[in-house]
Amino acid sequence: MAVESLLPGVRTALVHDWLNQMGGAENVLEELVALFPGSQLYTSIYAPERMPDAYRAWPIHTSFMQGLPGVAAHHQKYLPLYPPAFQRMDLRAYDLVLSNKSGFCHGVNTGPRGQGPVHVCYCLTPTRFLWLYDQYREREQIGGLTSTALQPLLAGLRRWDYAAAQRVDHFIAISRVVQERIRTIYGRESEIIHPPVDVSYFTPDSTGVTGDYYLIVSRLIPYKRIDLAVEAFRSLPHEKLIVVGDGRDLNALRAGASDNVRFLGRVERSRIRELLRGARAFIFPGLEDFGIAPVEAMSAGRPVIAFAGGGALDTVAPGVTGELFAAQSVTSLADVLANFDPTAYDPAACRAQAERFSTAEFRRKLLDYLQRVVR
Repeated sequence: MAVESLLPGVRTALVHDWLNQMGGAENVLEELVALFPGSQLYTSIYAPERMPDAYRAWPIHTSFMQGLPGVAAHHQKYLPLYPPAFQRMDLRAYDLVLSNKSGFCHGVNTGPRGQGPVHVCYCLTPTRFLWLYDQYREREQIGGLTSTALQPLLAGLRRWDYAAAQRVDHFIAISRVVQERIRTIYGRESEIIHPPVDVSYFTPDSTGVTGDYYLIVSRLIPYKRIDLAVEAFRSLPHEKLIVVGDGRDLNALRAGASDNVRFLGRVERSRIRELLRGARAFIFPGLEDFGIAPVEAMSAGRPVIAFAGGGALDTVAPGVTGELFAAQSVTSLADVLANFDPTAYDPAACRAQAERFSTAEFRRKLLDYLQRVVR
């Protein structure tokens, strides 16, 4: 569905923080580009060799940061330069500016709020390393001396980030936890439109036959808390856990695992679909702002056991499509696993829940919202 048919004559610009790595933000961006064909895309840096080939056909505009040495591989080191990079992007000639933000891209120049183009910020989260610094520090393993030295810089960036948020006309949040964060940090209200999930690929097995294992698919890094599941299965020797993924925690997790935990490393997407279809349940022990993997599992007709926080509160329906464990602890997860009956969850109900977060729903809700707010 082309947006021009719904917003005729609306000149649209898309804004993204950086284009040097793939992740959930880039999945959203691809949908925005599909919805707004031909729209100009503004970003701080672009490394085509690190991104899908399809991106090379997009009309991408970069900032002065593009030529900085090593910026594609080490973009975090240039932290102080992002605010001026985006401030210098003058987008006042457009009718609609849609920023896809987890960093600083909402700071583009659209003039005073309410007097220039309509600026809608699709907020993946308020800038994490500014407002959730302790969490970010642990996640990225930032040392104490570096952390102390960063504090004056972070204080200045917080002031800039807050001021930039006040110039945005409308905020969209990806989940309830992010909506509350936007309200608390920026003092702004927002509408929730969940990110798009490809439910067309992850479909249930037509035979309805499941295997004898639980499943995790994740990057193996500290904040994902895969350690909780590995340790929980030590106390459940008659159950099996398969872990798919790679990361810096792999060797430590493998060394601490019991014989009923198996690590497969990275596998093809088709193999992930096969594993999802056969799992007794998908386990999601981390805290995510949204979390696509649990929705993909439900899309394949399987229930989810997730920590009761973040986006899982939006996506998992306890007693219907899975269960939530109350604390990020081995005991809390193990208690749920010990009493879990995979036959109690209807694959059709899991699939129906996943379809609420489909790409089609994302497009429908976003276009409906933009029709309401664009003058």
